[in-house]
Amino acid sequence: MVSSLSLLFVLLLCLTLFFFFSLRKQRTIKKSSSPPPTGPKGLPLIGNLHQLDNSALHKQLWHLSKTYGPIFSLKLGFRPTIVVSSSRLAKEVMNTYDLEFCDRPLMVGQQKLSYNGVDMGFSPYSDYWREIRKICSIHIFSAKRVSSFSSLKLYEVKKMIEKISKQASSSQVTNLNDTLINLTSTIICEGCLWKEEGVERSRFHGLLSELEATLAKFFVPDFIPFFGWIDKLSGLYGRLDKTFKELNSFYEEILNEHLDPNRQKSFDYEEEDFIDVLLHLKNQNSFSFDFTYDHIKALTTNMLSAGTDTSAATAVWAMTALMKNPRIMHKVQAEVRNVGGNKGFIDQDDIQKFSYLKAVIKETLRLFLPAPLLLPRETRKKCTIDNGRYEIEAKTLVYVNAWAIQRDPQVWKDPEDFYPRGSYLKMKN
Repeated sequence: MVSSLSLLFVLLLCLTLFFFFSLRKQRTIKKSSSPPPTGPKGLPLIGNLHQLDNSALHKQLWHLSKTYGPIFSLKLGFRPTIVVSSSRLAKEVMNTYDLEFCDRPLMVGQQKLSYNGVDMGFSPYSDYWREIRKICSIHIFSAKRVSSFSSLKLYEVKKMIEKISKQASSSQVTNLNDTLINLTSTIICEGCLWKEEGVERSRFHGLLSELEATLAKFFVPDFIPFFGWIDKLSGLYGRLDKTFKELNSFYEEILNEHLDPNRQKSFDYEEEDFIDVLLHLKNQNSFSFDFTYDHIKALTTNMLSAGTDTSAATAVWAMTALMKNPRIMHKVQAEVRNVGGNKGFIDQDDIQKFSYLKAVIKETLRLFLPAPLLLPRETRKKCTIDNGRYEIEAKTLVYVNAWAIQRDPQVWKDPEDFYPRGSYLKMKN
C-alpha cells in the first residue's frame, strides 16, 4: 500500500512539473514576436520519444522534414529539440550563429565515458574547451605530427596488401570489413597506444565495440529527469559502469607502460606516440588548468571512437560503391596505373596526384557519412534563425541532419546516384 502511494505521488509530481513547464513555455511563446519551428505533436511527459527509432534516426528525421520542412521541432521528453535538414540553415547554425549554437548537451553516457566532459568532443563550449582544442591542434593533429606516422601507416598497409594478395592467389575469400577494421585499429594501437598484437589487440577490439555501443545508448534521464531508476532496473547503468571501469583499467595499464623507464616500443619507430606527447604536456604543467591523467584518458577515448571504425567504414563503402559501378572503378584503376607509373607501391605523397580517386572518396563521404547526424549541439541562449523567422529557446538540443543535406535534390543532381561530380575535381583539397 505504501509503495503504491509513493509511486502515485511520484507520477503526480512529475505530471505537475510537466504541465508547469509547458504552461510557462506557452506564455513565453505568446510574448515572443517569432514562433518556434513547427513539428509533430507529442504525448505528455515523453513528447515525441515514442515516435523515434535510434537505429535509423537520421532516416526518420529526413522523412519528417518532408512533412514539416527543413527545420522542425520535436519534444524529446522535457528537452526541446530542433532538426535542421538544409545546407542554408546548417550554415546559419554552424557558421553565422555558431556562438549561439556551439554548446554540447550533457548526456549521461557521454559524460561518464569522457571523464565528466574533459575531452574535446563532448566538452561544453568554454575557455577550457578552446584551450583543449588548441592543445590538440598544435601538439596532436598538426601536419608535422600526422606525417611523422607515415612510415607506420606504410608498413601496415603493405602488410594488408600482401595478406590480400596471398588470399587471392589461393582463391580464398577476403572479408574486407574485418581487414580494414584490423588495419585502422592496428594503426591506432601502434601510433597511439603502442600495444602489442595478440591478446591485448583482441581486448582493444572488444573495448572499442562496447565503447561505441554505450555511447549510442538512450538514457532516460537525458530527456526525462527523475526517471533514472528505469535505467537502473534495465541494467543500463550497470553496463555503463562496467564499460567505464574496463576502459579505465585499460588506460591505467597503458599509462603505466609509458611511465616505465625500461619500456620497449613494439615497432621500430623513433617518434613519440599519442600518449607520450600528452604525458610530456602534463609534465610541463603550462596550462590554465591542471592537466591530469583523466584528461589523457578522455582524449584517448576521442581518438579510439573517432579514428577506427569511421575510417574503416568509409573505405568499405567506397569499395562497395566501386564494385557496384564498374565503369567508375575502371577509371580509378586507369588513373592509378597511369599516374603511378611503374611504382610497385603508391605512397602517401602520391595521393595528391590522383584527382579522380579523391573525387570518388568525396562522393563516398557525401552518400555514406560515418556520423549522419554529426555530434548534437545545444543552444547557449535564446536566438533566432532563418532571418528572424523562428525563435529558438536556450538549452535547445540541435541535430544537423547531414545525411539529408547530402541528398537534397535542390543542391545535388541525381542525389541518390554515386558518381564523382565535376565540382569535386575543381576543389583544391
